Amino acid sequence: MAQFYKEPSRTFNEYLLVPGLTTKEMTVENVSLKTPIVKFRKGEEPPLSANIPLVSAVMQAVSDDNMAVALAKEGGISFIYNSQPVEEEAAMVKRAKTYKSGFVRSDSNLRPDQTMQDVVDLKKRSGHSTIAITEDGTAEGKMVGMVTSRDYRVSRMDPSTPISEFMTPFDKLITAPDGCTLSEANDILWDNKLNAVPVVDDNQRLTYFVFRKDYDAHKANKNELLDAHKSYIVGAGVNTRDYEERIPAVVDAGADVLCIDSSEGYSEWQSECLAWVRRKYGDDVKIGAGNVVDKEGFYYLAEAGADFVKIGIGGGSICITREQKGIGRGQATAVIEVAAARDEYFQRTGVYIPLCSDGGIVYDYHMTLALAMGADFLMMGRYFARFDESPTSKLNVNGSYVKEYWGEGSNRARNWQRYDLGGDPRMKFEEGVDSYVPYAGSLHDNVNLSMTKVKSTMCNVGATSIRDLQENAKITLVSATSIVEGGAHDVILRDTSQGGNR
Repeated sequence: MAQFYKEPSRTFNEYLLVPGLTTKEMTVENVSLKTPIVKFRKGEEPPLSANIPLVSAVMQAVSDDNMAVALAKEGGISFIYNSQPVEEEAAMVKRAKTYKSGFVRSDSNLRPDQTMQDVVDLKKRSGHSTIAITEDGTAEGKMVGMVTSRDYRVSRMDPSTPISEFMTPFDKLITAPDGCTLSEANDILWDNKLNAVPVVDDNQRLTYFVFRKDYDAHKANKNELLDAHKSYIVGAGVNTRDYEERIPAVVDAGADVLCIDSSEGYSEWQSECLAWVRRKYGDDVKIGAGNVVDKEGFYYLAEAGADFVKIGIGGGSICITREQKGIGRGQATAVIEVAAARDEYFQRTGVYIPLCSDGGIVYDYHMTLALAMGADFLMMGRYFARFDESPTSKLNVNGSYVKEYWGEGSNRARNWQRYDLGGDPRMKFEEGVDSYVPYAGSLHDNVNLSMTKVKSTMCNVGATSIRDLQENAKITLVSATSIVEGGAHDVILRDTSQGGNR
């Protein structure tokens, strides 16, 4: 006879945190969100930790090299998507790892024979007012000049005026030599009262820009997640089909941590992948596995050698696995059970295996709940897809700005490896949808706001670290009526926007 659970599986929306004693020392500034990413032994420091408990999902619509850099600046980790050719994923990893903080590659370039109207159009599309003028209009072309908003007046010039007539020519530019340090480039900025300085090589080709505005931003990013060589920490997704080719490629490109991307991870395919990694690399390569929703799945992957275990099936906003297959579990219930198994495993073996909660986060307070229930960090897709730094297009739909967002199990992504059960390598049916999400602006502003909410809630609970939160939080189930009571009710709202992060 089939096994039946007596209790229903529950979502984060069905729980609330009960306040604890908030002492005078429990301020937002005193809360640490540092959290382990990979397993470690009792009494030892984790080999890899993040400064905030957020990682971006292994998705085409979310995690490329731009997202990896942006999230690492905030203290989190992006797992670059693997539903692309091996060499292209490796190239993304390498670009993120070789990104020089403060040095910006030019993505706004025009030719000298183009017009002021092209400048205006490019500025409107990109938001960038500093435009490199190269012979062929590419970032790799020979630099012949530069245009900023001070070089032209839309109201007083003919839109057809060639750029060559109003740009600042190369011989009038103050530049920095390729290979200079960020400190040297900033000295050139400040000494010459510039807003931007182009960094050029011996062949007059632009390699980077250094901007004055980034100086203060760099100083403000106190949570930057860097390796021993001052490069950003970068993650990479892999699968259970071509791992013998893909893993060496992304490791050689510099990936710091890997994640097996799968909708369901309680399988021999993942065990074989983990065993191969251990035979080839020992413990030098860090790799997480999943997804699971119960203690049996956790124990299986823990014994197989996973460095972290990912929790969640069917809870993502674009995931329809539950509709299509009827498998999954409410995310809150899954996290609670797997966390209890993780704690038992730690007590028994002395090895702590971090947990990643993947899916089910709708509001910012759900982040705090997931951490209190035992997750060490959170993987999110929709949350990050809304930002400027995600790789998808920003569109105007019915008067509102949105960004495209699609699931890895959708026909658009066709990531059949994520749902691989062996045999024929084709998608038989969709397990994800193609959609839009409301555009939300910059990653920095949104992540800062979300983490401030998490820290503030932790102070209310009486915790100044994630470990304190997990050990001391008080959590209560709420009724359907309580959920209604928790929002604005019995009033006429002047502003109809809701307070969630979606």
